[in-house]
Amino acid sequence: MVVVPAILATTLEEMGVEYRLGDEPTSEDATRVWSQFSALERRDAARLVEREWFAHLCLEAMLPTVEAAVRDWSPELVVRETCEYAAAVAADVASIRHVQVGISTAAAESRVLRGLVAPTLDERRMGLAERVFHAPYLTKFPASLDPSPYPTTVRYREREDVAARPLPDWWPGNNAPLIYVTLGTMAMRLGAGTRLLREVLDALKDLDARILVTMGPSTRPEELGVVSKNVHVEAWVEQADVLNVAALVICHGGSGTVFGALAAGVPLVVAPMFADQPTNAKLVADAGAGLALAEGGGSAEVNTRELFERLPLLATLVDGVLREERFALAARGLAVELGDADSPATLARRLATDDL
Repeated sequence: MVVVPAILATTLEEMGVEYRLGDEPTSEDATRVWSQFSALERRDAARLVEREWFAHLCLEAMLPTVEAAVRDWSPELVVRETCEYAAAVAADVASIRHVQVGISTAAAESRVLRGLVAPTLDERRMGLAERVFHAPYLTKFPASLDPSPYPTTVRYREREDVAARPLPDWWPGNNAPLIYVTLGTMAMRLGAGTRLLREVLDALKDLDARILVTMGPSTRPEELGVVSKNVHVEAWVEQADVLNVAALVICHGGSGTVFGALAAGVPLVVAPMFADQPTNAKLVADAGAGLALAEGGGSAEVNTRELFERLPLLATLVDGVLREERFALAARGLAVELGDADSPATLARRLATDDL
């Protein structure tokens, strides 16, 4: 049984699993929160999003559906992502075993849990934050990049070993290196994403490369306007299929893209904008698996402005990562470590038998 917001209904239909649809915060609350986000300093933005949005508004909206699912379905295990707190509350009330699936680095998520949202969770159920902290923590991140403070940490790889599907021939007769460019979905919703993506492509226009851009479901590809003939734009492409043939990834540092690329042994150039992206950019650079266009230590507005200022350097960074084998070697080394973690099937068996 899966409980999701209504926006994921189509995805769950296609997967063929049993699901229920929970509510989301009101449009008024969403506007109030996200209109403040871009201008806030990084810690203030984290407090707004983690405490007000996830631990309060999203929890309140989703909790009735989650509680009903737990009551009606009587699960033996609840699996939740780290910023989805309604499931933590429902599992705690019902004394059901639960585990949490990491999204960002373990150190960052434990700081959020114990530092930012603990007061909000403990107001609802005394001691809940510490009980969540001691629940098993599942992560795709390798120990060498992400040592974990969680008492029980289980590492797994993203997917079973399956053959990637070939990409369509969007560049007939062109065998230049493939660069995958994505800024995720949230950046595209915040306003500057489309302009930044357009200027990224302009900065790369003289590179001898094939460039695949994905924009996410909230933005139409035609909003980019006319692009070079070596550029192809899609709303979405299966990431594993792209990474199977990509020589380089350019992204804003979201964990899914960063660690998906590293799991595939693909180096990166990271342009961090907000949230955990500066942390991920530094991890990539420190590991030698790519470079950061900027540090990204300020508000989303400040970070984005810095990226625009540094865009003239992008082509040089990209060319350097493509030409210097050390970046690909470091990424492939991390891919080996990531590949040694539990497969999804092994993890599922361990979850089912409480072998954590």
